[in-house]
Amino acid sequence: MAGSIAKRPDGRWRARYRDDTGRERSRHFARKVDAASWLDEVTSTLHTGTYVNPRAGRVTFQAFYDDWAPRQLWLPSTRANADLATASVPFGDLPLKAIRRSHIETWVKSISARWAPTTIKTRFVIVRSVFRAAVADRVIAADPTVGVALPRRRKAEAAMRIPTVSQVGLLLAHADSTRVSTRHGFRAYVALCAFAGLRKGEGAGIQIGDIDFSRRQLAVSRQLQRDGDTFAIRLPKYGSERVVHLPDELVEMLRAHIDAFLPDETPDRWLFTVSDGPMYDNDIDWRWRATRNSAGLPHVRLHDLRHFYASGLIAAGCDVVTVQRALGHSSATTTLNTYSHLWPTAEDRTREAAAGLMKQAHEASRRDTPERAPSPPQREPPRPVLG
Repeated sequence: MAGSIAKRPDGRWRARYRDDTGRERSRHFARKVDAASWLDEVTSTLHTGTYVNPRAGRVTFQAFYDDWAPRQLWLPSTRANADLATASVPFGDLPLKAIRRSHIETWVKSISARWAPTTIKTRFVIVRSVFRAAVADRVIAADPTVGVALPRRRKAEAAMRIPTVSQVGLLLAHADSTRVSTRHGFRAYVALCAFAGLRKGEGAGIQIGDIDFSRRQLAVSRQLQRDGDTFAIRLPKYGSERVVHLPDELVEMLRAHIDAFLPDETPDRWLFTVSDGPMYDNDIDWRWRATRNSAGLPHVRLHDLRHFYASGLIAAGCDVVTVQRALGHSSATTTLNTYSHLWPTAEDRTREAAAGLMKQAHEASRRDTPERAPSPPQREPPRPVLG
């Protein structure tokens, strides 16, 4: 809607316009040219649909988050992480329109001394999503997090720890302690993580009916997560429901586990139990710590077994899509971002191809070279007769 400019009795110029709700708004300037420039800018945003009410940005960051967060389709754990991230910012009580890029940079700098780069990125992404929501709601005109630099993260190949085959064998050997009865049956859980690539919560959420012994398949359709003093049943991370093809040895181990610990149970019975409920969260954590300490491998994380599984698939020649589906990644990009350093490079393939050519050439050389006839024996020269 077009505005107008008029000169006031005090000599200043008043620029007026009506916003997208029909309400009249105005601003005063000492010079007419400044009033015209401001009015042109405002009316342009009205025509393009990017107009922001100048009063809307008065809401504080925390108040906007408290109103916005309950509408998000988040899991309770995601909401808890978001609450932690937003509570850590020093500008929670500032109006959104007053928050500048410098505020964000100061916050990132302060937390970089005590948090890992991956944690900083996770919390920064949550805070950034709040500002982006404010921009989308036309509460503020621009996102102040744009262009903020984050601490550099370690490369995947440097940060990733992959256990060796002998180390995994040692962990399996120590998973079922003969001295600690409450750890009996944990060996099958460790095997599922190492040879089926299950995440911690996915392994906890397996029920007997999820195992198809005839087809040697495992359906991963749920995970268990802590919810206060109990657990909650949820879909796997990022909706990564999948069917995992199991090796024969793992199928037999799971069968033996059921025969030993759950012989008369129904298909909906949890595969790993503690008392009358499923084994989850802390139940798994302390059993894993006991296992790795007993094996003399205190540095190995449970999630490292998932990396072990992925590295084995890649070493066996599986392509990206196969590995993606086996791990339940949301996209092949996620798989490549995590494990690209494990796939053979172009240099490796070139070197292997050249080695193959060289081997073939050597074999052809030996095959096509004519055999030489044996040389006649050399006769010794006659010895002189001594007179």
